[in-house]
Amino acid sequence: MGSSRFRLMHAYGQSPPLALRRRWPWIVGALVVAALVFADHRGLLLVPRSDDLATYQGVRARVLRVLDGDTIEIDIRDAVARTPFTRVRLWGVDCPETAKPDRAAEPWAPEARQLTRSAIAGGPVTLHLEPHRTRGTFGRVLAHVQPAEGPSLAEALLESGFASTDERWPHALLGHYAQLQNAARRAGVGVWSKQGTDARRH
Repeated sequence: MGSSRFRLMHAYGQSPPLALRRRWPWIVGALVVAALVFADHRGLLLVPRSDDLATYQGVRARVLRVLDGDTIEIDIRDAVARTPFTRVRLWGVDCPETAKPDRAAEPWAPEARQLTRSAIAGGPVTLHLEPHRTRGTFGRVLAHVQPAEGPSLAEALLESGFASTDERWPHALLGHYAQLQNAARRAGVGVWSKQGTDARRH
């Protein structure tokens, strides 16, 4: 009905109503944003960077800071972000958020950060990248991070129940991570405990 009306209006030399013409930029903008979000979640927006693979793949680095359970900073200069350090986001896991100026820490966030600190224990870590995607939405390097001893950081966090799987982008260990999460959920630990379940409900 609406499209027929527009055809008739154009046939008689009339333009769409002024209010509708003013909305068109907003409609187009919303469609562009939706397309970008879809492409990003499908791993299509950011192409792999060969320089990232050369810089980080299989490299041992020292951890400078643990921001939260799934985000660390290492002592390698980031040429893309132009910082003297590189911020690394763990592939395939999502930890509770630490405290921000406008909100308190989520339950189990301090425990997740402490586990990451303990697993590193001042030693070097080795980064393993996925060749199809090297950076996340906010420009952080995506990597599987392996401490000098023990399981990877992501595996340790999932086993302890201090992280859940992040399935926004496919990766080589997706099935393995899902198994670790299911085991933690069955054991009722961390975010899968009664306390964690009650917190998520609120």
